[in-house]
Amino acid sequence: MFDFIKNVFRKRYLRRKKSTVGTGFIPLPKINSAIVFINSEDKHSDECKERVLAYFKSKGIKVDIFFFDFSKKSKDDRQITSLNTTVLRKDLNWCGRPSRDKTNQMLQTNADLFISLLDNTDFPIEYMAKCSTAKFKIGRRQLTGRTFDLVIEDSATGSYSQEEAFNEITRYLETIG
Repeated sequence: MFDFIKNVFRKRYLRRKKSTVGTGFIPLPKINSAIVFINSEDKHSDECKERVLAYFKSKGIKVDIFFFDFSKKSKDDRQITSLNTTVLRKDLNWCGRPSRDKTNQMLQTNADLFISLLDNTDFPIEYMAKCSTAKFKIGRRQLTGRTFDLVIEDSATGSYSQEEAFNEITRYLETIG
C-alpha cells in the first residue's frame, strides 16, 4: 500500500515539473553547455569526473557535474564531493524526490546536453532527467516515457563502468556532430 501511495505522488511530481522542451539529437558544435550526473559511490568516480571535465574542456563546452551519493555515512566518514553539487540521501523527500534547491541548481545551469552515467532508473535520476530543460538527453537505461534521446546500454561482454559508458557517449557525440 505504501508503494502505491509513493508512486501516486511520484507521478504527480513528474506531471507538475516535467519539462515541455522538445528534445532530440544535437550536433556537438551546437552544444554550449552540459550537465553530467555521476554516482559518487563508485570507487572510480573521481577518474570519471576528470575524464568528463577534460573532454568538455577540449571541446570548449561548459560542463557542470552533479553527484548522487545515497550511501549511509557515519560521523567519521567525510563527504568528498561538493555539497552544492551532490544529491545526498537527506536531500530526498519521503518518496525520493530531490529537494527544490538541488533541482533548481540543476535547472539554473540551463544545459543543452544532459548525461546520466548512473546505471539505474531510480526515481531521483528520473525526476532530474524529466525536469531538465536540456535539448539532448543521454542515459544508460531508458526511462518510462522515452526520456532519453540516446541510451548507452552495457556491452554483451559485460557492464560498463561510468567512465567506459562516457567513452561510448563521446564516440557517439563525435559521430553525430
